[in-house]
Amino acid sequence: MPEAMHRGSANLESGIDVPAPWPVIAPARASFDFVYDQCFDFVWRSVLRLGVQEASVEDVVQEVFFIVHRKLPDFAGRSSLKTWLFSIVLHVVRHHRRSWSRKDSRRAPEMATRLEELPDLGSRGPLDHAVIADSVRLLDRLLRELGDDKREVFVLAHLEEMTTSEMAEVLGENANTVYSRLRAARLEFEQALERHRAREAWKHRGGHE
Repeated sequence: MPEAMHRGSANLESGIDVPAPWPVIAPARASFDFVYDQCFDFVWRSVLRLGVQEASVEDVVQEVFFIVHRKLPDFAGRSSLKTWLFSIVLHVVRHHRRSWSRKDSRRAPEMATRLEELPDLGSRGPLDHAVIADSVRLLDRLLRELGDDKREVFVLAHLEEMTTSEMAEVLGENANTVYSRLRAARLEFEQALERHRAREAWKHRGGHE
């Protein structure tokens, strides 16, 4: 499995903006190899969107699949594969955050996530590539302005398109708490977007004075 991690940046290009369709897997047929092949992109993308530093993404993804390998025989299908897997991703990412915060992070350079890696753009032209690249980089910057709790629920709702009940299951919270947090996350995201637009408008005006 470790050597397969090198495919991460390539496979990520299959869908940074639109969640890929989820495979329907009966619990009895959920072999590790099948889950790994079908869900690798989702895990890699989720780790990035939750704010793990670029240098640590491969290690975090590898740890997720070590846990999946160990726990998969106990997966009985009481939840969907997506919520079960994202719960593991979230557990590993939170543990990584705690470990990172205990280090002397002031000496470490700030590392942007690799959300600028693009999906398969097919026959799009250079201008389309540039527009999408700018949009994805902007999404990355705005997500990093949210606190961890709000970033998690925003990613679940708007980027992975989970329902409120699915989010509550993944986060271990009641639906009302999740909904309130999501409203706050949306507000902060929109405020961050407005600040970005104001800065861009100011730069544009300044460049034409």
